[in-house]
Amino acid sequence: MIRPKRRQARSGRHKRSAVLFCGINPGLMSAATGHHFARPGNRFWPVLHRSGFTPRQLAPAEQEELLSYGLGITNVVDRPSARADEVSKEEFREGGLLLTEKVARLRPRWLAVVGVTAYRIAFDDKRAVIGPQERTIGSTRIWVLPNPSGLNASWTLPRMTEEYERLRAAAGSTAG
Repeated sequence: MIRPKRRQARSGRHKRSAVLFCGINPGLMSAATGHHFARPGNRFWPVLHRSGFTPRQLAPAEQEELLSYGLGITNVVDRPSARADEVSKEEFREGGLLLTEKVARLRPRWLAVVGVTAYRIAFDDKRAVIGPQERTIGSTRIWVLPNPSGLNASWTLPRMTEEYERLRAAAGSTAG
């Protein structure tokens, strides 16, 4: 198993996060660098900025700055893989349980799961769609966002940005 060179950003250590973003699992580049969404073709960091969550586009190596904007970042599954479809249903289900515990402990206002398929499996919700969910974890609301991977061609950058903007408006979070 590949281990990250550095620990990935911990969320919610200093104050309650407005939004805890949750990726599917670390890609090989993220595992090698220890930074979330580290692959150059991934659109997470550009979309985060374009949607107004951050005042400028952060590099993956600057992920710790998210805390200063009331944001956090984690994954459903910790095991790295080249592609998300290499993660088993059992890993997703176990990850969903661990994520639920983490969210209950950190209490972000919103959990933003980046990837509808991962959410459906991890939370056993086959009918989930992109957008806000009825399910909550304690007082934490859940929003499912499109996967920003460059492999997700069905979501263009402008369309993806609009969905992230919807979450930002609901969360009341602005770049600052």
